[in-house]
Amino acid sequence: MDETMTETVQTKPFAPFEWMLSARYLRARRKEGFISVIAGFSFLGIMLGVATLIIVMAVMNGFRKELLDKILGLNGHILVQPLESPLTDWKDVADRLSQVPGIRLAAPVVDGQALASSPWNASGVLVRGIRSDDLNNLTSIAKNIKQGSLEGFDEGQGVAIGRRLADQLSLHAGDSVTLVAPKGAVTPMGTTPRIKPYKIVAVFEIGMSEYDLGFVFMPLAEAQAYFNRSSDVTSIEVFTTNPDRIDAFRKAVTEAAGRPVFLVDWRQRNSTFFNALQVERNVMFLILTMIMLVAALNIVSGLIMLVKDKGSDIAILRTMGASQGSIMRVFLITGASIGVVGTLVGFFVGLVICLNIESIRQFLSWLTSTELFSPELYFLSKLPAEIDVGETTAVVIMALTLSFLATLYPSWRAARLDPVEALRYE
Repeated sequence: MDETMTETVQTKPFAPFEWMLSARYLRARRKEGFISVIAGFSFLGIMLGVATLIIVMAVMNGFRKELLDKILGLNGHILVQPLESPLTDWKDVADRLSQVPGIRLAAPVVDGQALASSPWNASGVLVRGIRSDDLNNLTSIAKNIKQGSLEGFDEGQGVAIGRRLADQLSLHAGDSVTLVAPKGAVTPMGTTPRIKPYKIVAVFEIGMSEYDLGFVFMPLAEAQAYFNRSSDVTSIEVFTTNPDRIDAFRKAVTEAAGRPVFLVDWRQRNSTFFNALQVERNVMFLILTMIMLVAALNIVSGLIMLVKDKGSDIAILRTMGASQGSIMRVFLITGASIGVVGTLVGFFVGLVICLNIESIRQFLSWLTSTELFSPELYFLSKLPAEIDVGETTAVVIMALTLSFLATLYPSWRAARLDPVEALRYE
């Protein structure tokens, strides 16, 4: 026999005929309708899993970033509190701290609890006495004044209150709010509450409901008189240029204070809150990963049924010279196509929703006539979304990997199919 007749022609991996067969198997005929339905559900599962995971992670990141910005925009990165003796030398200490490299603001404050009331309502508040210059340096307040002005804040006895508090008390800039402190003047009958009306000179809106409802800013000298602190302050709020390098600042702040002090940084003050956010984020990641795992298992079941249905086709291909590798690659391409297309569509869907998340929230609120993501529950007045490139890339890679791994066993089964056994019962 001529040698040319017995020569085996080797095709390159992923040859055109392998792609053609894979595309043909993805287009199901009537008798393969059930397999097509499974493939469709696998595609939807991967797509929804990827999109949901990207959206949830972005919203979680957005919540953390917005809350961190708002919390650190109002409260110091390091709280300096006195030890052994009151902070009567607060001016000198604040001056020394403000000269430390990386410290952008050292603000002495007087904090106290009070009841803010009007003829229509009342609410518990935290009154914070602060100097006018320091208040103007808090951009979260100074750049979010909705009514009135902070000009001449130190000169009078006016206060600045949050927008939600103003709404609750039905007050506006120019009106008076009555503050009631439990510890007032000492009389022969005991300590009487201190009740004093203050003019509202400004109304601010940070965008975090807890702060917009619970904070009242007062001139430092007036707060000292109101809370019976004639010569000292409660603490000094220190703001740094980089909150993530807080450990490097602690030693410098302790040395610059020049007196016994106790330091509490922002991580310690908010550890429970941010740890809860991190745990919630990790749990959501695991739950949503399960969605993609279920979709990957759908790919496995769909391909196994396809292999059983195409047993005779595989046997004919093998007898015509198709190698085991070719058969395996045909089914690899078939299954991986579902995963790759589902992942890419899910990625773009997730991206579009993340970029328009607040508009979607407002539309759904209007459609259902309910307030989704109430500010009282979620602290923020807007729904944030912060897309992290690294996380999003990890989600896409994980989805593609799961889709690829799901095709290995059915493809291996197809490649190992014995042509004789497959054709015997045809």
